[in-house]
Amino acid sequence: MFRRIFYTAMLAGVLGGAAISVVQHFTTTPIILQAETFEGGGDHDKHGTLKKGITLVSPAFAHGDKAAAAAGEDEAWGPREGLERTMYTSLANVLTGVGFSLILTACFALSGRQIIGRTGVLWGLGGFAIISLAPALGLPPEVPGAMAAELTDRQLWWFLCVALTGAGMWAMIFRSGAAWAVGGVALIALPHLIGAPVPDRLGGPVPPELAAHFVSASLVTAAVFWCITGWLAGTFWNRFVGEEG
Repeated sequence: MFRRIFYTAMLAGVLGGAAISVVQHFTTTPIILQAETFEGGGDHDKHGTLKKGITLVSPAFAHGDKAAAAAGEDEAWGPREGLERTMYTSLANVLTGVGFSLILTACFALSGRQIIGRTGVLWGLGGFAIISLAPALGLPPEVPGAMAAELTDRQLWWFLCVALTGAGMWAMIFRSGAAWAVGGVALIALPHLIGAPVPDRLGGPVPPELAAHFVSASLVTAAVFWCITGWLAGTFWNRFVGEEG
């Protein structure tokens, strides 16, 4: 079983990450490059951070401090434009793809159900809903230069949202009965009732139209990523049915 999980995750993750790197080249990357031209002004404080620096966007989620500059530093390190930046972005996508493929294949194994490419897409859409879509209701994908709340608060809320959404979907899908369904809905709603952290001040140098375009492009790209990865994982999972060692 371990070899089946490993082979499936590696192949699906590498191929899915490589494929979405091509998609990003025509969707989110041009928006990021355009947004970076608006960077440069603004104050930096703990609860209204103006994010600067080169951004490497994972297709699965685009939350958190993309600059990650330490206190006292003027600007974070970033790869040079061109081939170096493309290589780092592609590597990040491949690693992300492998990581999420491992999660998908582990879920395949725990479910005990027959998985093929088409059912893998459904699992992938579930991953998209948990990892990307639900957190985006409180922490939408952010372009460089956008104002953001304190990093630790955003990370904690993101993990809380992912955990509760996953638990809620599990209760609604894999358990029967009205009580499980109501409990699942309550778990999914809870992080949004608590509320995601927000910056003390709104604004930033990036035009709101560009920021809105980035949100929609990021979510569509994430959905494509999860569908591709889910299909690949389901296909290879079925292919390696004999690798149970």
